[in-house]
Amino acid sequence: MNASEEELEAIRKRKLMELQQRLLQEQEAVEAQKKFEMEKQAILRKILTPEARQRLTNLKMVKPEFASQLELQLIQIAQQGRISIPIDDEQLKEILRRLQMDKKEIRIRRM
Repeated sequence: MNASEEELEAIRKRKLMELQQRLLQEQEAVEAQKKFEMEKQAILRKILTPEARQRLTNLKMVKPEFASQLELQLIQIAQQGRISIPIDDEQLKEILRRLQMDKKEIRIRRM
């Protein structure tokens, strides 16, 4: 092996190690996300009635980002003691109504 071949081999090894490191980091991130999601679902099972959980699941199919934010907010208000636990379907519907009222539409009319 001459010097240029050795340099190429060193570069290949370094690139391979970088790729392996990146894959490991991605795996760890995926595992952390799975763990977080499992913990979140366990908490939601404790604070929501089955009917409310079903409504939240249905909402998640239609608006996944909104439902994820709502889940975090529900966990937060339950942990702060700002709502009685378990949250039933009627309470969840009322929370959704309030969120809908807070959301104002902006209309642009041309004159």
